[in-house]
Formats: sequence, C-alpha cells, structure tokens
Amino acid sequence: MKNRKILIVAAHPDDEILGCGATVSRLVKDGSEAYTLILGEGVTSRDNQRNRESRVKEIQELKSQIEKANEWIGVKEVFSFDFPDNRFDSVDLLNIIKKIAAVKDQVKPDIIFTHYEGDLNIDHQLTFRAVLTATRPFQEETVKEIYVFETLSSTEWRFPLSFSPDTFFDITSTIIDKMNAMKEYKTELREYPHPRSLRGIELQAEYWGMRSGIKKAEAFKTIRKII
Repeated sequence: MKNRKILIVAAHPDDEILGCGATVSRLVKDGSEAYTLILGEGVTSRDNQRNRESRVKEIQELKSQIEKANEWIGVKEVFSFDFPDNRFDSVDLLNIIKKIAAVKDQVKPDIIFTHYEGDLNIDHQLTFRAVLTATRPFQEETVKEIYVFETLSSTEWRFPLSFSPDTFFDITSTIIDKMNAMKEYKTELREYPHPRSLRGIELQAEYWGMRSGIKKAEAFKTIRKII
C-alpha cells in the first residue's frame, strides 16, 4: 500500500482512531497519504433536549481533539461535518452520500476504511451504506479497495456477533500512536473495563494479534478489492 491515498470515513470523532488508527499510522510511515472524514458532531445525543445550541462549546472542543488525534497517526487533512449524533436516520441518506462523494472526489483515494455494516450503532450502519453508494465501481472510480473495521463499544455489543475479519495488519510498532491519539479524545475515553478505554484497546490488539500469529493487530473485513 505504499504511495497510495487512504480515506477514513467515520461516523463520529474517535471512531477513526478506534477502527484503524494504528494501521493508518503504519501505512503513512510506509509512504501512503491519509485523510479522515468524520460525518457527525458526536455530542448532542447525550443531551435530553438534543439541543445543539447548548453543546456548542463541547462540539468545538471535540473538533480540536479530532485535529490533535489525527496528527498522531499522520493524517494530512481532516474533513468534518455536523450530522446529528446517533440520528443519521433522521437525515436523508442522499445528503450523507453527497458529503462523502464530495470529499472522495477531492481526495481521490485508492483505499477507504469505514464502519462495519453490522454494528449496533445506527450511524455506523448508515455510514457504511453511504460509502458503498458513493463508491459504486464505475470505470472512472478511483477507490479500488474498501475495508470495514470494528468499533469498540458498538461492534461487539451487537447480537448476534457477525464481524468476521479476513485481513490483519501488524500494528506492533504503531499501537503507541493509536494510544496517544486516543488520549487526545478526553471527552470520549472511558475507564477500564469499558471497551473504549486504553486497556480495552490494547487487549483488543492483543486478541487479534493472537488470532493472526503476531503480537498486536487490527482486524478488517474486505468489502471490495479490485486488482
């Protein structure tokens, strides 16, 4: 994957780091160029009133955290939008597709990493659908590979469990970048045994590493690969 362009398409701030942060860091160090697209504001579902105006300061703080976190994994540019948190189903899917398509047309990525379609979170499910629509394999389409990642505290909470990865990246040398990036998400990080904790992230990397014969790994399911 050297000298290729990567686009991460994530529903919420921190999903990009949880899903593929260490892999992208490794690929950037190997010579690839990476971009991140975050679709949702990631905050307002925590408010009983779902009032964006009451959360402006928190949303601004989270956007600052996005930039700092993505610097750790070598992302060249971050694109972020403000679709309502955990309410993507209240938005016309076409609006989400158009945002993804616009960024994709600007970046012209070879590879996309995005959410697993079977996640518990509705925003993750719709992000996956929107990515597939925005990257239909027309002759002029630049995207030749699409991989979906797991997102801790969503993928493993779905029943029945169905995430069956077929691609594993050795992240032994770059998990430290992922951990440092997650530390920037002070409003999103939780204490162990919550899966979205530093210890939870490390344990998951060891789990996939054990299953693939390496020390630490991130796991992905291939959706499309055109050779």
